[in-house]
Amino acid sequence: MSSQVYTRDEVAKHNSVDETWIIIDHRVYDVTDFLDAHPGGAVVLNQVAGKDATQAFYNLHRQEVLTKYESMCIGTIEGEKPEVVVVGPGELSTVPYAEPLWLRPEFRNPYYKESHRRLQKAMRKFVDTYITPEAQQKEMDGTYISQELIDRMAEANILAMRLGPGKHLKGRKLLGGVVEPEEFDYFHDLVVAQEMSRSNARGFQDGNLAGMVISLTAVQEWLNNVPLRNQLNEECLSGKKKICLAISEAFAGSDVAGIRTTAEKTPDGQHYIINGTKKWITNGMFADYFVTACRTKKGFSVILVPRGEGVETSHIKTSYSPCAGTAFVEYNNVKVPVSYLMGEEDQGFKVIMSNFNHERFGMCCGSIRKARTIVEECLKWSNQRMIFGKRLIDQPVIRQKLAKMMSHVEANQAWLESLAYQMNQLSYKDQNKLMGGPLALLKSFATRSAHEIADDAVNIFGGRGITQTGMGRIIEMYNRTYKFDAILGGAEEVLADLGVRQALKFMPKAML
Repeated sequence: MSSQVYTRDEVAKHNSVDETWIIIDHRVYDVTDFLDAHPGGAVVLNQVAGKDATQAFYNLHRQEVLTKYESMCIGTIEGEKPEVVVVGPGELSTVPYAEPLWLRPEFRNPYYKESHRRLQKAMRKFVDTYITPEAQQKEMDGTYISQELIDRMAEANILAMRLGPGKHLKGRKLLGGVVEPEEFDYFHDLVVAQEMSRSNARGFQDGNLAGMVISLTAVQEWLNNVPLRNQLNEECLSGKKKICLAISEAFAGSDVAGIRTTAEKTPDGQHYIINGTKKWITNGMFADYFVTACRTKKGFSVILVPRGEGVETSHIKTSYSPCAGTAFVEYNNVKVPVSYLMGEEDQGFKVIMSNFNHERFGMCCGSIRKARTIVEECLKWSNQRMIFGKRLIDQPVIRQKLAKMMSHVEANQAWLESLAYQMNQLSYKDQNKLMGGPLALLKSFATRSAHEIADDAVNIFGGRGITQTGMGRIIEMYNRTYKFDAILGGAEEVLADLGVRQALKFMPKAML
């Protein structure tokens, strides 16, 4: 930006098609060469030529538009300073309720230590610098995540951190050393998940190796073949190979017991022959391994299936971007060694259900953080949008909507942090016993909250809330994709019922 200083009278003289200057937030912009390229047409700029267009600009645009066209700024107004706060990469938002309470300096929180704050700051900068730009591009063009970004995340050991606490972190330098592997807990896990969801690209969020996050955890806990388990850890956490979870089928979504894919042993007992299909498999289009639920002789089993002969994938079109790599998977006489079995044969239901806890925890983290972003967007828009001679925020009905949205987000975040604390106190075995119900209830409630928030957000933004570009694009994306969290990892109603049924297991037999 130029350091040149102008008076408002000087700017006013440049009000023709040959020289068109405007003022936005006390800065002077020469838009002469931009007249024909302006998406809204030259007439819009001609109407404000030589004038202060601050109110008109912010009634239509996001701050990022000015950042994009920074080269047009030729100076500032004499004796005046810009008022709009611009948040740089890695910085916290100053908008109320845009950050959780523990990140707001005026509040205190018993859960978070200095290592959590260091990790949050480093993750925010990494996401803003590397993930968000690619996420926005991939969300639009539908292509898969770049190997360059995967390698960058692997080098920083972000891929390893995304799996939560565990032995897989031992000896790793986490994001430059901001947190030691042995102190990494579920609040660090929460921080990583919530910061990564801020890329505001729901399709890419799943395309960014979500399949690994919900499948490699099962490999680590349940694959008895130690050399193979170590091999997969090295391959996947280094970004060399990709892995996904293949549970759902056309006849078996939340109803896992409806699985029809079969695994039959060969006569010599050394291999399984797998036949069947899987549907809605995140990252399935580019995965090298499939953690697959199969029906075996006396029950269900989970088997690691490498991509190879007999494994075919085809893309499924969904409401969000193809960059998630959502796939229909076919297994046609796929031969897999019996050593690729996870857990015990016919006892795969334990593997499936225990693995759901961390998956649902991560989904809650992301869903709640995305909802907070929507609150921030609505607060900013309501504060700057002028209608009927007043700001939107001056309308009581808008304040009521915002109050409800804020309440949902804060309640869900508090519940999430409470459960994260419990997970820190429990062994993996006790988590499986005690946490399934509470996590199911939180996920069900958080996605129901998302439904309410999406509905109000679109109404606040009006037509912009259903437009994929411009001021309301984040609202449009959220409204179009929030239902993914309500379906994936267990449908809302199924999880609500699970929460109640687990509670009943601890119900006293005799009640007064």
